[in-house]
Order: sequence, then C-alpha cells, then structure tokens
Amino acid sequence: MNDNLLDIACITLGGESKTLADFGARALLVVNTASKCGFTPQYKGLEALWQQYKDQGLVILGFPCNQFGQQEPGDEAAISEFCELNFGVTFALFKKVDVNGSQAHPLFAQLKKRAPGLLGSQGIKWNFTKFLISGDGKSIKRYAPTTKPEALKADIEALLR
Repeated sequence: MNDNLLDIACITLGGESKTLADFGARALLVVNTASKCGFTPQYKGLEALWQQYKDQGLVILGFPCNQFGQQEPGDEAAISEFCELNFGVTFALFKKVDVNGSQAHPLFAQLKKRAPGLLGSQGIKWNFTKFLISGDGKSIKRYAPTTKPEALKADIEALLR
C-alpha cells in the first residue's frame, strides 16, 4: 500500500486513472458521496466551494459510495447525470468505492488512519464525511457528515494562504 496520499491512484467516473498529485492543488477536499442520502443536498454547497476557491488552488474530489443504506445504487453514468442535472456538479467525481472494510479504497484507508473519527481509524460513519488535505498531503482535517460545506471556508482559506 502506498503511504503517500498524493500518489494513490483513483479512477474518475470517465475511467481515467489520476492521483491526488495530478491535480496540483494547494488544498484538496475529499468527500464520500451518495445520490439518495439525507446529506445529498451538500452537493450544492460543495459545488459552491469549488466555484469560489478553484482559482486559488482548491480541488474537490467526490467518491460515490454505496456502503451506507445502499444510497448510491446507480452506475457511473447515472451518478454523473444525477450530480450534473440536480446540483450542477462540475468538480471531479470518481468511480464508486468502498470506504470501510477489507475492500476500502487505499485512499480512504490512509485518510481514516491519519485522521481518525468517531469510529476511530477503522471506520467512516456515513456519507458526506469530508477530509481536507493540504497540497503537500501532510495536513489532514476530518469533518462529520453533518458539517455543511460552507463551515469549512475558514480552514480552506488557511490552506490556500
């Protein structure tokens, strides 16, 4: 397993392999998402953050996950269409991943290890858990699903300075 967060490969909804380093960001916000969740309206807030800060170096990366109440049942095309039509999402979306358990994506395995939450380093509690990562991959803050995207502005701005 790769211990450098920025070098972990992830597959976009379009099937392209990318690492976090490929984005050249000063700050990255990684979120496990779902289309049929009570927190799904946070897509709007995430898109607003992306629009406000993308020119300053913020990159938002959405990782659909079907592990919580089967709230992301669609395939890649359905996920992409839903996000674009309902919330105007233009930030990067990736193929569906597991965030917990033995099949957890390596990125989420590392994020949980480096920024443990309520369930410790073993688990993510629910959809829309957010991880704010510095551009060098060394600083990571974790936010609960209930934390609205706009509440992250001060922390994002601190990383972009």
